[in-house]
Amino acid sequence: MQANRLLLERVGELEARLGKNSRNSSKPPSSDGLSKPAPRSLRTRSGRGPGKGKGDPGMRLEPVAVPDEVIEHVPTRCRGCGGDLAGAPVTARVVRQVFDLPPIRVRVSEHRAQCRACPSCAALTTASFPAMATAPTCYGPGVAALGTYLLARQHLPVARAGELLSDVLAVPVSSGYLASLPGRAGRLLAPFTDQVAAQIAAAPLAHFDETGARVVGKLSWVHVAATKHLTHYSLHQRRGRIGMDAAGILPTFTGISVHDGLSGYRQYPEHTHALCNAHHLRELAGIADSPNQGWASRMAALLVRWHRKVTAAAGDGRDRLAPAQLARLRRSYRKLVAEGKALNPPPARTGKRGRPKLGPALALLTRLETHEADVLRYARDFTVPFDNNQAERDIRMIKIQQKISGGWRTEHGATNFLAIRGYLSTARKHHQHPLTVLNDLFTGHPWMPQPHPT
Repeated sequence: MQANRLLLERVGELEARLGKNSRNSSKPPSSDGLSKPAPRSLRTRSGRGPGKGKGDPGMRLEPVAVPDEVIEHVPTRCRGCGGDLAGAPVTARVVRQVFDLPPIRVRVSEHRAQCRACPSCAALTTASFPAMATAPTCYGPGVAALGTYLLARQHLPVARAGELLSDVLAVPVSSGYLASLPGRAGRLLAPFTDQVAAQIAAAPLAHFDETGARVVGKLSWVHVAATKHLTHYSLHQRRGRIGMDAAGILPTFTGISVHDGLSGYRQYPEHTHALCNAHHLRELAGIADSPNQGWASRMAALLVRWHRKVTAAAGDGRDRLAPAQLARLRRSYRKLVAEGKALNPPPARTGKRGRPKLGPALALLTRLETHEADVLRYARDFTVPFDNNQAERDIRMIKIQQKISGGWRTEHGATNFLAIRGYLSTARKHHQHPLTVLNDLFTGHPWMPQPHPT
């Protein structure tokens, strides 16, 4: 009987593993393959119709007050009698504005450094060239900015980026020049990266996440730390505490850290922790697919329902739920945890060394019970978000880069790419134009974020 029970547990575990996808686990959508699961949204009907709502701002091409060029179109013959309109008065104008690109070409600036002989000692002195003029012919910061933007922001391979620049600018841009840009940018971004890390470490709340990446053919980990206004990436061979310490933020951070259930984050007891409920909802969806696990779908509905209550209360100008509401939430929460634990008893000892595996359901229930305060922190403190989507959004494009390139050939190249992504992500959060800040970078004056008021 014991052997049969163990076999049944093993079969159930394997079936659950085969049934995992991006909807009911933390697996990325790219792992679903061609047999993608049917979408299952956690959102409910809002009662609004499709399209733009009444009173919402629309999106359209707005006319400008002062156009770059005005072209007058003059009628020559009357549409009624065919008479000549050469001297006829203008009674009105119908205006249409066409937004288009002018012919694109590079602008060549020739710098001439004069050599002058001193009238007193006859010594020759040559004027200094600006920093951008590094050779008899060279590209300026604008071309470097656009090339870096195509590589790091738009994820183009070097060869295709060179082809695009050559086609658009009508000037050949070599692959070697483009391949050198991330290294130049990475060296110039060292002060920016340090400043962003210091600002996140001093923030009252920050999001943390990590994802695997192939570097020199081996598995490494990209760690992200983010706020609404800042993004910082770091690379390390380790996923846990050692890699987190190397990023230089979590060891000195004392605010609220929002993260998933990875145990490494628990090694910072001085933090106030908040767990990502988007992860919980995905895990609960996977467990609810199993028979006799109705508590999971009810727990998911409970978390979402109270998230809506928090959002509504915050919209009314409140900063917390009433004590009676919080007590009701805790009672419902604990009741569902108890129901789940009754349906998922601890596994029997097998005689093997170490603790037996709990299984997905019991592992989640244990986390929900042990870290109840961190799961429900969003309901007690309205400054705490319901999920860790900020970090997940900031790290998502790193996965896109991995899909395109398959990995980084050198650790140095990966570090440079991450520095540029952090620079562009932070600039976008501050509504800065990416090409402008990249141009500033290559002129030796990188844009720096000012400390944001908390």
